[in-house]
Amino acid sequence: MARTVSIGCQNFETIRTEGYFYVDKTAFLSEWWEGGDSVTLITRPRRFGKTLTISMTEQFFSIKYAGRGDLFEGLSIWKDEKYRELQGTYPVISLSFAGIKDSDYATTRRKICKILTSIYSKHRFLLEGDFLDDREREFFTSVSMDMDDVIATLALHELSDYLSRYYGKKVIILLDEYDTPMQEAYVNGYWDELVSFTRSLFNSTFKTNPYLERGIMTGITRVSRESIFSDLNNLKVVTTTSDEYADSFGFTEEEVFAALDEMGLSERRQEVKSWYDGFTFGNHTDIYNPWSILNYLDKRKVGAYWANSSSNSLVGKLIREGNKEVKQRLEGLMRGEAFRVEIDEQIVYGELNTKRNSVWSLLLASGYLKVLQVEYIEAAGRWYYTLTLTNREVRLMFENMIRGWFSEQDENYNDFIKALLSDDLKAMNYYMNKVALAAFSSFDVGSKPSEAAEPERFYHGFVLGLLVDLADRYTVTSNRESGFGRYDVMLEPKKDDDGIILEFKVQDIEDEKELADTVKAALQQIEERKYETAFISKGVPKEKIRKYGFAFCGKKVLIGR
Repeated sequence: MARTVSIGCQNFETIRTEGYFYVDKTAFLSEWWEGGDSVTLITRPRRFGKTLTISMTEQFFSIKYAGRGDLFEGLSIWKDEKYRELQGTYPVISLSFAGIKDSDYATTRRKICKILTSIYSKHRFLLEGDFLDDREREFFTSVSMDMDDVIATLALHELSDYLSRYYGKKVIILLDEYDTPMQEAYVNGYWDELVSFTRSLFNSTFKTNPYLERGIMTGITRVSRESIFSDLNNLKVVTTTSDEYADSFGFTEEEVFAALDEMGLSERRQEVKSWYDGFTFGNHTDIYNPWSILNYLDKRKVGAYWANSSSNSLVGKLIREGNKEVKQRLEGLMRGEAFRVEIDEQIVYGELNTKRNSVWSLLLASGYLKVLQVEYIEAAGRWYYTLTLTNREVRLMFENMIRGWFSEQDENYNDFIKALLSDDLKAMNYYMNKVALAAFSSFDVGSKPSEAAEPERFYHGFVLGLLVDLADRYTVTSNRESGFGRYDVMLEPKKDDDGIILEFKVQDIEDEKELADTVKAALQQIEERKYETAFISKGVPKEKIRKYGFAFCGKKVLIGR
């Protein structure tokens, strides 16, 4: 009989006692323990089972779960007598920052203090008798929502001391989603304040803590050592390109196909593979996102479950406001292409807007890109990654994101597309000016952008919109040499539509007194470079090729043919 699929349950004990569908990932426990690392930072995309793994780890090692071998019976870890004897033998402190998603530092800090206070409340038995001396009692009772930074950042260090003495064993500390508040801090402008606080907290908890046996931190990104880990030289970092724990997070293809067999869905293997396969961790390929698979098993139909399960505001902001290179590469990705780039897997949040390739580091860590090849150039001392979109579900997420860029002027944008398809030049001019006026501010992110830079940012995003909205009728290609405000777009018909050539040009005030002169120059560019030959060679009749010049001056647009 097929097991019940529980959506969103992240408590290992509940899943096991209720008999819910579960893929055995207990091999992680032995791999981690045998690794012997003092502190392990494991980064994986959201919804990849990090929280369930933390729950499983706590309930395997924690003294609170001593005698609960029933939770692990029948699983791989329980086959080894060494680990059967290890179960339930360590004091464990487990906490999560997953719910800290606030827009200001004060609230974020207060929530962290609330988490620390709750942990202390669970250990109030330490205040019984004379186990703690007066100084320790004073510190224990001073842990509160309103405690100062000194007490807050030392709280886990001091509790480790108390617990290790009480139980006669060092402590295991588990921190889930350590970087969630950091992403919010970057987006909302209080990064520096939070970094100072968390650096002190992590240092006292994971570095200068003689009472620590082992520690695990999980998150989506590897935040740069310089930001918060400058003192943690005992940190083992596991990223998406590391071989360690490659199949511990996410489902392997074998596990997915076994689940489909259990649910009587064996005939749908290819459908599931075409949508959800594609994640790669280390050298392990064909990894599937658990959230998508569980939802598919529950609903028995495909959908963008994982890509739409959380906010992508930071990713959207970086791509929308990115330079032409970012948008050009996204164009290629949307066409199924790959590109090679030098990146650093650690995320420096303060440089996300300025460091050339940081956006690709974030997209890789978030699971939206996968690695096809990693190459180290020894002479240069640099790593180069060949990247492409992870799968069909991720592509759909980006399509929705691009459509969202024009959401505030959806009606005007859609009317422009209709006018373009029907060759209504007057309507094209009317609606394009309304779209451009509303959308320029979304793409214009410089403090004092030049008049020429504004339209270039806009039309790179605009071309992505064409790529998405006309995909069923046209193959959209663009000129990759778009410097100085020039950018041509070719819409190659898939059936019997006209071929369309668009040339964008920013008005040169010195040589072009009117926008009409700029339109003329754009059309001349089309003729001089003989763009139409690409269509003619593919069988598109010359009389079915339309040519448009787009002239920009600030936020004004004039289209001619």
